[in-house]
Amino acid sequence: MKKLILAIVFMVTTFFSVQAQKIEMKKVFGGYQFTQQGANLTLNQMQELMKNNQEAFDLVKSAKSNQTWVMILGAAGGGLIGYPIGTAIGGGEPEWALAGVGAALIVATIPIINGFNKKTSKAVELYNAGFTSVGYQFQPEINLNFKGTSLGITMNF
Repeated sequence: MKKLILAIVFMVTTFFSVQAQKIEMKKVFGGYQFTQQGANLTLNQMQELMKNNQEAFDLVKSAKSNQTWVMILGAAGGGLIGYPIGTAIGGGEPEWALAGVGAALIVATIPIINGFNKKTSKAVELYNAGFTSVGYQFQPEINLNFKGTSLGITMNF
């Protein structure tokens, strides 16, 4: 009987102590850093956390697409800028038009990065807003029931 009561008390305290945590945003150079319980989050981790909030999930999914385009255009732009510079350093005749195209590609990533930042911050705001509203609505009622020689616990929510 003592083991049963101990197990029930353990389950109830565990149930109330385990809660979803909010995602925190910290402004850093070029965007945001997202953390939960002190650990940095990747977009894949954020997407996994936001599966239950469809609107936030869709925003993070779209932000991942933006991030992919930024990586592709940024890498191509960097390569197109680096090639003529390397040629010039090596003593050859550089094609500065390639560097201009590379610079244009890098400049084109700026609005995409801004869209990424807006989408991820909005997704976190939606996730955190849904988290707090659900948390305030969840107020379980625990009752201890005696029936003859039996003991029971019920939880209504």
